[in-house]
Amino acid sequence: MRAELTGAWRGGRVAAPPSKSMAHRALVCAALAQGESRIENIAHSRDIDATAGALRAFDAHISFAGGTALVRGTGGRLCTPQGPVWCCESGSTLRFLIPLGAMCGAPVQFSGEGRLPRRPQTVYERLFREKGVAFSQSGTGVCVNGRLSAGRFCVDGGVSSQFISGLLFALPLLEGASTVCVRPPFESRSYVQLTRSALAAFGVQAVWQDENTLFVEKNQKYTNCNYTVEGDASQAAFFGVLGAVCGGVRLTGLRPGSAQGDMAFLSVLRQAGAAIVQEPCGALRFERARLRGGEASLADCPDLGPILMVLGLFCENGLVLRQAQRLRLKESDRIAAMEEEIRRMGGRIESDEGTVRVYKSALHGAALCAHNDHRVAMAMAVAALAAGVPVSIEGAECVEKSWPEFWQVLQASLGAEVTLL
Repeated sequence: MRAELTGAWRGGRVAAPPSKSMAHRALVCAALAQGESRIENIAHSRDIDATAGALRAFDAHISFAGGTALVRGTGGRLCTPQGPVWCCESGSTLRFLIPLGAMCGAPVQFSGEGRLPRRPQTVYERLFREKGVAFSQSGTGVCVNGRLSAGRFCVDGGVSSQFISGLLFALPLLEGASTVCVRPPFESRSYVQLTRSALAAFGVQAVWQDENTLFVEKNQKYTNCNYTVEGDASQAAFFGVLGAVCGGVRLTGLRPGSAQGDMAFLSVLRQAGAAIVQEPCGALRFERARLRGGEASLADCPDLGPILMVLGLFCENGLVLRQAQRLRLKESDRIAAMEEEIRRMGGRIESDEGTVRVYKSALHGAALCAHNDHRVAMAMAVAALAAGVPVSIEGAECVEKSWPEFWQVLQASLGAEVTLL
């Protein structure tokens, strides 16, 4: 599918969609609980559907009715899936559920599409080998075979927090206590905090012993509950950047004090000079302002990378993004993809392995490619609207991975002229 944008839009009010990060976590916890849980404010996307389908393979019963998921859990008694567990292109699904597969005591295969089967899983490979669990990875997916045992798990903190979260879902169910020791640098710490928050809502505790060590008590029980998914800061950031550059955007649906690391987009915008007004109703109103630019670290918020690169194109002094190297291991090499598309629009951007420098640029219309990456597609759409120039984006359907309604939201909420072909 191709999205064609004229660059014209009128502004308006946008509601942040439900957090994909928290929806993943709530579904996993509910699937491990005894009894039925009700998850409110959950939205369909390819990633969330992948997690729901994968959990069904372990014998959880999950149904959706509008924005609600009803989950009848397994009580922590997981059946061995019959056939490969399909994870689509969702890294969260795969890495959250691999440790659960390693509890079955029998071969469990995980499969996916796109870059997912090739994304690095060496953290699990090493940890499982130490625990006597067989682990193999091929071009089609991952296979684990064995029964995970409790103990000490040492994890590199600079690879992905998803490995830590995956362990935290499984370890409370084991018959011995465990510790998870994170080797510095500990990046994406906020995502581990989101996992701890979801665990706590379902009656499970993972306690900090020090700033890099988590203790997990044995034989814990997940309890069913009613859970409401908060708004998604990483998706809200696309409209926050558009509002900061052009004004005319009111953003609703974000929870004040949220632990989402991607809430950092607000502090990055403020430091760059954005005019953001907190309204009494909780909405954020973005007014046009002269943006200075500056520096930001992506260590705790890598998903903000593409849209912050767009922000840099409209800052007087540009924007330097540091600790960005993990962007190269996402659905696409997001640094290379954004460099290619920004240059097609006449923008100036350069990078080394982990640092991206973006310079203020006069953009023009262009034919663009989404690189099968939802965040690249959405970021380049914002670039076109902020610059007021026409673009076409091939592969626009990739937004179904996280926000299928994105193009409709542009049209209905902001009056953007978008044609899908």
